[in-house]
Amino acid sequence: MENEKRVAAHSACDRVADGTVIGLGTGSTVRFFLEKLAERISEEELEVIGVPTSQGSETMAAELGIPLTDLSEHPVLDLDIDGADEISPQLDLIKGGGGALLREKIVADASLEVVIIADGSKTVDLLGEFPLPVEVLPFGIERTRSELENLGCPATVRERDGTTYLTDNGNNIIDCAFGRIEDPRGLEARLLGIPGVLECGLFVGMADVAIVADGEEVRVLEV
Repeated sequence: MENEKRVAAHSACDRVADGTVIGLGTGSTVRFFLEKLAERISEEELEVIGVPTSQGSETMAAELGIPLTDLSEHPVLDLDIDGADEISPQLDLIKGGGGALLREKIVADASLEVVIIADGSKTVDLLGEFPLPVEVLPFGIERTRSELENLGCPATVRERDGTTYLTDNGNNIIDCAFGRIEDPRGLEARLLGIPGVLECGLFVGMADVAIVADGEEVRVLEV
């Protein structure tokens, strides 16, 4: 699986043109992309600048020598490269396993093209086997969790190392086990209508391309 992530990430990196501003996603597959991008910058004198979607990606990119900026300086990005936890045939996504879904959605929305990189295990016929992450305010979290469960799912406040998980934004994540999601756009709207919910990990109609690796074979999926 690690090799498949590397193959997909390297294939996506080939799409990066000189002079572009890139959204730098978060997660294990994106790490391979950052390493390859840094290699191209060093060997080809490629001139690019990136907007990271998490503190982890920002730290890694800086250590690799990838120039960074932010959305204040560059409100429109040429390209966003990111991973996903699930990819449907329509290229709708579940994201947020790494906890960066709010920043990832902001960067994706600011990008002219969104390219998703993944190994073959991330493609599904229908979204929902992976629990849907929902970023929420810590204030009133139990009430928010109860409202989420009223939509018909077990909802669990995410923990890490025995303590409540905090995003880079200082918020919490509630993982919602909806099962099969027949109407992702409708569910997204219902989730965002709950006070206390800041964003959910449904990325509907946002991805333009998915580059998926099965072994050494690369599939380029488009809608």
